[in-house]
Amino acid sequence: MYPSVTNVIPLDNYLLSVEFSNGEKGVLDMKPYLDFGVFTRLKEQTSFNQVRVSFDTIEWHTGADLDPEFVYKKCQRSTAHPSAAADA
Repeated sequence: MYPSVTNVIPLDNYLLSVEFSNGEKGVLDMKPYLDFGVFTRLKEQTSFNQVRVSFDTIEWHTGADLDPEFVYKKCQRSTAHPSAAADA
């Protein structure tokens, strides 16, 4: 089972800052998906910026949403655990 999305913040250039229930954080680049289906509506920056957490994943008011497994796999993640930095 994949961790849930707990926070999402839209960034410039169609990037999303994502936080997960396991303490990891990452950045999801949505540009490769904006030419497909309901995601084409997110090319409008105002629509893209209206992203929110819904249940355990990400969704937009346009009806677009992402599978939590997809979000976790595609995010460029970094750990937020202080002990991980100490181990490095």
